[in-house]
Amino acid sequence: MARIRGNAIVGQSGGPTAVINQSLVGVIEAAQSSGVIDRLLGARHGVKGILREDFVDLFSQSRETLDEVALTPSSALGSVRQKPNPDDCYRIFESMRKNDVRFYFYIGGNDSAETVHIVNKAAQDSNYELRCFHVPKTVDNDLRVTDHCPGYGSAARFVASAFMGDNLDNRALPGIKINVVMGRNAGFLTAASALGRKWDDDGPHLVYMPERPFLVERFLSDVEGVYGRLGRCIVAVSEGIVDGSDPLKRTVAETMAEKTSKTLEKDTHANIQLSGSGALGDWLANVVREGLGIEGRLGRGLRVRADTLGYMQRSFPGVISEVDALEARECGRVAVRLAVSEDRDGSVVMLREPGDYRVRFDYTALVNVARETRSMPDAFISPEGSNVTDAFMEYARPLVGLLPPYGRLSGMGR
Repeated sequence: MARIRGNAIVGQSGGPTAVINQSLVGVIEAAQSSGVIDRLLGARHGVKGILREDFVDLFSQSRETLDEVALTPSSALGSVRQKPNPDDCYRIFESMRKNDVRFYFYIGGNDSAETVHIVNKAAQDSNYELRCFHVPKTVDNDLRVTDHCPGYGSAARFVASAFMGDNLDNRALPGIKINVVMGRNAGFLTAASALGRKWDDDGPHLVYMPERPFLVERFLSDVEGVYGRLGRCIVAVSEGIVDGSDPLKRTVAETMAEKTSKTLEKDTHANIQLSGSGALGDWLANVVREGLGIEGRLGRGLRVRADTLGYMQRSFPGVISEVDALEARECGRVAVRLAVSEDRDGSVVMLREPGDYRVRFDYTALVNVARETRSMPDAFISPEGSNVTDAFMEYARPLVGLLPPYGRLSGMGR
């Protein structure tokens, strides 16, 4: 089929990341040199911008501006969580026809891939020639097919650094510390908390991920064991841990909400809001105080604290992974190259090559990525379900890069 020519739209969707703008600039660079894209329209706040015809002319941006934007965390075009309905799709095509758009690039996670898939299918049903490409992004690292996702390496670097600092703090003033980390369905980001360990007694000492059922009594026993051995304990907990006592396999946050008669917010993709609240951490801290802070176990007056890392994990400046930034930029470029070279649609993927760390870029059908997520492989989770394995550490280290060094005085172990 002959190469088509026309304008293009690019948007950003879902939770921002530290490198999502690298992908945006990658799209802009490749579109400028494509020879078949006449104008590149940046949709403000994703599909909302398309529906409102609220666009930014991206070809008019200066080189200096693009270089600065690429280094800036968060979504430069603004983001959105909106699943197009049939009426939205009709209006989207009207907007695209009016603006002679023949290429559509959407940077986001699995819900964003679902949006691209919906738009792509509607375009085919309407006999409207439109090349649709999803550019991957998510700190959760839970997209299917691809080895890892742009945004994960930098967020994992933040989490690893945060736990390094918390471990040093906890050694000075020992106690039990619980940190809740993002991760709705997959434990990749929570697992990254272990990357900053240097000595055997470094925290986090326990790591709980959504892939294994969470049972309160087992949790208390784990904490008691670590505290009895080290006199302190740091715990990493995913926000999406699944209540092992709940036959419906809901998250602890969901069952907590039911018990306290609170309503959890949902977006148009039916995702329940898990971040933005310290409720889970506070509840776990109270569980420890009540379960272990009594005579006969760890004693009254037990020092227990909890923090929720929350949204700061996604767009924190100063801890951006170099590998993450380079790969995110290339994902944007590859999406454009694939879209303009042949009549195809899809999602960009990175596939890890054997040997020393390197990836090759390819693409997969949108249906393979849309909506569904992947979990942490069993090989990455310890048999007891409360830690990570060496296989995970080997997988994640190249994505995060070298972490800050730290030392300790001789004779100051534990």
